[in-house]
Amino acid sequence: MTAPEQAPPRASTAPDGDAATGAPAPAADADGDHSYEIGSPAPADGVDIWRLAVEARTLDANSRYAYVLWCRDFARTSVIARRDDGRAVGYVTGYLRPENGALLIWQVCVDPVARGAGLAGRMLDAVWDQAGAERMETTITPDNASSIRLFTKFAERHDMTIEREDLFGPDLLGDEHEPENLYLIGPIAADKGGNT
Repeated sequence: MTAPEQAPPRASTAPDGDAATGAPAPAADADGDHSYEIGSPAPADGVDIWRLAVEARTLDANSRYAYVLWCRDFARTSVIARRDDGRAVGYVTGYLRPENGALLIWQVCVDPVARGAGLAGRMLDAVWDQAGAERMETTITPDNASSIRLFTKFAERHDMTIEREDLFGPDLLGDEHEPENLYLIGPIAADKGGNT
């Protein structure tokens, strides 16, 4: 699955806030709103998540039903972000892999109106905190520099290592889909003998 899409940061704003302190960037979004509430989704939030995925045009959008079901079954490993006016402007979907307990991040999406304020990084931190996992995994296509940067900064903020492995190629995904590389974040060296 294609992981997060972010626009390049605004010249005056660091994309993920202050890396040294972890404080979010104090930038406003394109509509002037800079306050976001980030929390676990409820099934009704699946409709907004589906809308954001479809409007992104860069994600492999699933059915509306899939997102509603996801918000019911994987709320602890997913988050949705809303502005003060209630508009949904981002989400992260994830689940805990049964094989190793890693938090696999499936999709990260930020509405264009909220890009450049570090929201993707804040959502990743929020889902990480509530999931209670010891390591994170995600898949990213080789051409998605913004996603690679997002997860690299996440690993740096949390003082964790990050490694890349080939995962799925055209033989499984088809020629029309870019390969998906697996990014492993966490105490990876100790896990090399286990399932990844």
